[in-house]
Amino acid sequence: MAGSSVTLNSSGSRVKPRLTFWQIWNMSFGFMGIQFGFALQNANTSRIFSNLGANADDIPILWVAAPLTGLVVQPIIGYLSDRTWSPRWGRRRPFFLVGAILASLAMLIMPNSPALWIAGGMLWIMDASINISMEPFRAFVGDMLPSEQHTSGFAMQSFFIGIGAVVASLLPSILTSLGVANEAPDGIVPNSVKFSYYIGAAAFFLCVVYTVVTSREYPPEDLDAFAREKNSTTFWQGVRETFSGVAHMPKVMKQLAPVQFFTWFGLFCMWIFATLAVTKHLYHTTDTKSAAFNEGANFVGQAFAMYSGVSAAFSLLLPMVARKLNRKVTHLVCLVAGGLGLFSFAFITEPWMLLVAMVGVGIAWTSILSIPYAMLAGAIPAKQMGHFMGVFNGFIVLPQVCASLGLPALMKQFPALDPLNVVVLGGVLLIIAGLLTLRVDDNEAAPFPFEDEHVRVGYDALARDSSHL
Repeated sequence: MAGSSVTLNSSGSRVKPRLTFWQIWNMSFGFMGIQFGFALQNANTSRIFSNLGANADDIPILWVAAPLTGLVVQPIIGYLSDRTWSPRWGRRRPFFLVGAILASLAMLIMPNSPALWIAGGMLWIMDASINISMEPFRAFVGDMLPSEQHTSGFAMQSFFIGIGAVVASLLPSILTSLGVANEAPDGIVPNSVKFSYYIGAAAFFLCVVYTVVTSREYPPEDLDAFAREKNSTTFWQGVRETFSGVAHMPKVMKQLAPVQFFTWFGLFCMWIFATLAVTKHLYHTTDTKSAAFNEGANFVGQAFAMYSGVSAAFSLLLPMVARKLNRKVTHLVCLVAGGLGLFSFAFITEPWMLLVAMVGVGIAWTSILSIPYAMLAGAIPAKQMGHFMGVFNGFIVLPQVCASLGLPALMKQFPALDPLNVVVLGGVLLIIAGLLTLRVDDNEAAPFPFEDEHVRVGYDALARDSSHL
C-alpha cells in the first residue's frame, strides 16, 4: 500500500503495518461497483426472465447458471491470483480490472436479450465476470491488513456493498419517477430496467478503476521462490491443486461450511422468489405485462434497497458489537434477525410492512458479508489466501445450485409451496444457519478493530456523515 512500510519479525516473516481509515476506504471502494452488478442481478433477473416469458417454476432453473459458474470460476481465479505478480499492477488488481470490463459489457447486453435462452446465457457470463473481480477483493483484505484489522476491512467492504446495493436497487423506481417507461410489450424488458443496467455498468467499471489506481500491493516475501514455484507448476497440476483444496480445508472452514450452506440457500429463496411472492400476494397479479406487476417489481427493488441501506449503516457498528458479544454470538443474532424478517413475509398484508421485514434481513446481510470471512482469514496460509477464499465460496454457490435444481421439483410435487412459502422457508434456513455458528471454533486472540486510532476516528466520522441511512 502506498505510504506503508513493511517490517520483518524475528523469523523473517512480514509484519503488516496497520492501515489508515482512508487506505482501507480506497482498497474497498471497488466493492461498491461490484455490488451494482449483484444488486441489479438479484432484484431484476427474475423480472427479466418473466418479461421474456418464463413461468414461475422455470425461473429457478434459469438462475442455476450463476452459481454453477461461481463454483468453477471462484477457486480458479483465487488460485491464479495467488500466483500472479506484476511490479506495476500487483497481484489482485489485474483481476479486478479484467472482471470489471467483462461484467460491464455483459450488463449492457443482458436487458436487451431478444430471447429467454440468451438472457440465461448472459446471466452466466455476467456472473462469471463479477466473480473474476469479487474473489480477489476478498483475498485483498487478507493480503493487506494485519489480523486485528480484518474485521474492519470486511466491514468496510460491507459498507460499500450496502451503499452500492441501495442505489442499484432503487434505480428502476427512480427512473420510473423521472418518466422512463416501466412497462413493455411481451418479450421486451422495460426501459426502466434497461437504463438501470446501463448506469450500473458504468458504476461497476469506474468504482473498480478507482481502487486499482489508488491502491498498491505488497510483493511476495521471496520473489525468487515465488517465481520458481510458479514456473515449476504445470497447467494440469494447477487445475488439480485448485480443486483439491476441499480435502485440505482448515478446521474453521469445515465448521463454517454448513453455516454458509443454510445461509445462502435461504438468501437464494428470497432473491429468486421475492418478486413473484410480492406481486402475487400484495399486488394480486401474475400478469407480467400489467402495471400492477411492474409496480410491485419496482417495490421489491425498494425493499432490497432497504435491507442494503440497513446493512450499510449497521456495518459501522458491527465490529463494536462483535467485540462486545464475540463473533459467533454476533453472527447468530444477526442471522436470527434476518430469518425472522423473511419468516414475517407470511403475515405481511401491506407493502410498507415489507420494508420493516427487510430491516432484519439488512442486519443479517452485514454479518453474512463480514463475520465468516473474518473468522476464516486468520486460519488461512497467507500465500494461499485467494485459493482458499475461492474454495470457501464454493459453500456459497453449492446451496444456490441445490436451490435452483431442487426448488422447481419441490414446487411441482407440493403445489402449496408457492413463491411466498419458499421465501418463508428461506427465513427458517437462516435461523438454522445461525444456530450452527455456535459450533465454530473461532480464534479471537487478536484484538478487534477500532483500537487503531486512525481507523477508529475515520469510522466515527463516517458514522456521523452516514447517520441519514
